[in-house]
Amino acid sequence: MKVNSKYYKTIWLDDNDQKSVSIIDQRYLPHQFVVEKLTSLVDLITAIKEMHVRGAGLIGATAAYGMYLAAIEAETLKTFDEYLIESATQLIASRPTAVNLEWAVKRQLGAISNGNSIRNKINIAKKTAIEIADEDAAFCKQIGLNGVSIIEKIAATKKGSPVNILTHCNAGWLAFVDYGSATSPIYEAHTRGINIHVWVDETRPRNQGASLTAWELLNQGVPHTVIVDNTGGHLMQHGLVDMVITGADRVTRKGDVANKIGTYLKALAAKDNKIPFFVALPSSTFDWSITDGIKEIEIEERSPEEVKYMFGLCEGELKKILVAPLNSPAANYGFDVTPARLITGLITERGICEANAESITNLYPESGNCG
Repeated sequence: MKVNSKYYKTIWLDDNDQKSVSIIDQRYLPHQFVVEKLTSLVDLITAIKEMHVRGAGLIGATAAYGMYLAAIEAETLKTFDEYLIESATQLIASRPTAVNLEWAVKRQLGAISNGNSIRNKINIAKKTAIEIADEDAAFCKQIGLNGVSIIEKIAATKKGSPVNILTHCNAGWLAFVDYGSATSPIYEAHTRGINIHVWVDETRPRNQGASLTAWELLNQGVPHTVIVDNTGGHLMQHGLVDMVITGADRVTRKGDVANKIGTYLKALAAKDNKIPFFVALPSSTFDWSITDGIKEIEIEERSPEEVKYMFGLCEGELKKILVAPLNSPAANYGFDVTPARLITGLITERGICEANAESITNLYPESGNCG
């Protein structure tokens, strides 16, 4: 996507330094656009843990590049393969909920194992990291082409009035390598000239909606309005939401969806108001090994500091501000699980399906041999 008229992906190898990885450091958005250079496995793990990068697809791509940097670091070690396995374990442990991370690391390990020399294995790791990143962008582009049909159908009933779309958190190009999942149909609709408007949940505690999704939409010229998290139900009751699109961090083979905390409540409100609720995801977000999202998906608990403090621009400076009593305890569950019964459909790079085992398997028949 474009930032100030210049095209960017969210992660890339430098042309002049193929041993370092560049990322957009999302901690400073929307107030500062900062590109960070990562030169070691430790740098990559820190970037994932501390959310310099975030979002299911981008975490996966970052982990893939992490394995490439780990292979470079292991080149002079006698324990090359052992170091890679140890590095893979550290990467997988860096954030537990999004399945794309583990998927990318395991794909790297499988590809690297086919190498016949250390130098060959390093080249395979580099090639595979680039493939994973490019594939992520291509899949997200296709999600947009598939999902825009839903928006077009709603637009046909609106007689020129805008299609009002509610989002939660950031499942935009900043959460992937390009285009995004939930935002990709929105961007495609905007490109086609469809009259759309996006309600952007602020998404506490880190405000990824207000700081990232709104920034993206502003740069792309998409009409939008930032709202507090608890406004969605009110808007739905008053006919001001035509559809909901969110992303996902892990989806079971039966269609349960783990996504940013608060997604479940939006799905309940949408169900009560008979508003379609869609989840957009690439196939790397499916976890074919599990069937019960509530029982089987590990929910990340992050630092209470994220709840008690807010970070933003104050008098021209980026500052961290305490908003809760200093000595009050806080809990910070990063994700929740939306049961498949509340989901209208899943928008993937292969097409749109219902959130149930039969429909998902029809779209991904190879998954019938998984789990």
